[in-house]
Amino acid sequence: MQALKRIPGYIRALHRNNRRETNQPRFLTHTVTFTCNARCIMCDSWKLTAKGDLTLDEIERIYAQLPTMDAVRLTGGEPFVRKDLLEIAHLVQRRLRPFFLHITSNGFLTDRIVTFCERREKSIPLQLLISIDGLAEKHNHVRGRDTAWETATRTLKELAPRRKELNLSLAVNQTIVDAEGAEHYRLLREELRPLGIHNHFVMAYDTSATYNLEREKEIAPAEIGQFTTFGEFSQEQLRDLLDEVESDLDRYPLKERLAKRYYMRGIRNRLLHGHGFPNPKCVALSTHMRLFPNGDVPTCQFNSKTVGNLREQSFAEVWQSARADHQRQWVRRCPGCWAECEVLPNAIYTGDLLKETFLPARSALEGI
Repeated sequence: MQALKRIPGYIRALHRNNRRETNQPRFLTHTVTFTCNARCIMCDSWKLTAKGDLTLDEIERIYAQLPTMDAVRLTGGEPFVRKDLLEIAHLVQRRLRPFFLHITSNGFLTDRIVTFCERREKSIPLQLLISIDGLAEKHNHVRGRDTAWETATRTLKELAPRRKELNLSLAVNQTIVDAEGAEHYRLLREELRPLGIHNHFVMAYDTSATYNLEREKEIAPAEIGQFTTFGEFSQEQLRDLLDEVESDLDRYPLKERLAKRYYMRGIRNRLLHGHGFPNPKCVALSTHMRLFPNGDVPTCQFNSKTVGNLREQSFAEVWQSARADHQRQWVRRCPGCWAECEVLPNAIYTGDLLKETFLPARSALEGI
């Protein structure tokens, strides 16, 4: 029970969710733009059209129709290329009243990011993830910019000493795209240690429907446990990397440790042991709602088929439509992915995160 008391965010989310209709969204991922100032080798977001992004007035009208949220994630593209991101964040807090706001950024626009952190309403925590995929030239190569390392690390150095003042949780999101990137995990960890910042491991999967040049695309796994990495790795390379990451998790705060161990368990089982557990029920189009830059409401990360458009329709019309029900049937049939941005909402809202954490016999059964 002591462990449960130390994770109030998860418990509050589940409690608030249980007081509402189960089909209402509680977690919003809002892609505010596909525009990006990086040229990442594993992502086509920067190739997508930037025309037609919702205006601030349109976003406010949409948010006003949504239920209160436990958490809101603002993402892109690169969210900070929108000069009105601060105003969007204010709308999130005023209209959606989440327990925390989450933003993932490449960190290129240091001055704009720091100003955002200074001027935002600080009544709720901000979780800011800066994407860095290796040291110096490795990171520059992955992000397609010669200045990627310089600008991202400058952002970290300016914000790290001010975390308490800014009510800011700051970490690095390290996407492992290949075996060389795996070797950079330890190097980046040591580089970040003086700043007191962790590099969160994420394994790059081969493709995404969200950031695909084709719209209305379905590329979900065909069977439980299927996970195809973006780059090629030997089993030894994967095992060494996963063991290294696992050993580092002991130094994480409890909430991060629980979430990361859950994610790592699924990655290890899929890539090394050949089976797909954990595999929580998916909450896409129920508890977890995605919103695209033009107002489209897609199904999930691996299915960009939309159920309506909130620029043209009301939330009630979209969420209660036959089209939405049809896509929910698809979600129920889906064997399950292992993208962290989908997995953790699934694990939290189904209770599988706590079940897997506090039932060690299940973990032993899975060979972990």
